[in-house]
Amino acid sequence: MDMLNEAAEKPRDDADVRVGRRVRALRLERSLSLAELAAKAGVSIGALSQIERGLSSLRVKVIWPLAAALDIEPSALIADGNEAGNDLYCVRANGRRQIPVKSEGIAKALLSPPAATLTGMLVTVEAGGGTVEAYAHPGHEFGFVLSGEVELVIDSTTYGLKTGDSFAFKSTLLHAFRNSGTERCQILWVNTTKPSEVRDGA
Repeated sequence: MDMLNEAAEKPRDDADVRVGRRVRALRLERSLSLAELAAKAGVSIGALSQIERGLSSLRVKVIWPLAAALDIEPSALIADGNEAGNDLYCVRANGRRQIPVKSEGIAKALLSPPAATLTGMLVTVEAGGGTVEAYAHPGHEFGFVLSGEVELVIDSTTYGLKTGDSFAFKSTLLHAFRNSGTERCQILWVNTTKPSEVRDGA
């Protein structure tokens, strides 16, 4: 039996490439390996690999189990390839995923796509909001204050930052931040650690 019988082989085209990237992005967002998703969907690893690389089109009998394995509607897989949506290399403004936090008055929206090495976030700190405690984790960080003001503590030193200010430091240093002002603060924050690997005080 042909190991690719779940997918229809055809010459590579742009539509299949975009669909393949969408499938791979959804898989990576769920931290699933190629083998794990193939097993959940009941398809061969080879067929799934061909689909993700845009070398094969999705067949009807693959769409439903693959969508179920990814916990999405089948239409999300077969939407027009030109439709503006997230993929391996792009995150749309209306498609940002919220990162869970445990501090009051802080919201983190993921800006970087699944294939990114760096983790980009839009961190919003409401007036009076801030981290519960100082925290540290592996990696490096960079930030740029888009609006408002924030007090950033790095290794016991406090920095008062305003719109247009930036910062960078090793994530292994204890750090914390708080908005002591009266207006919302937004920060473009870049981290070399994946969101799932950070155990922080926010």
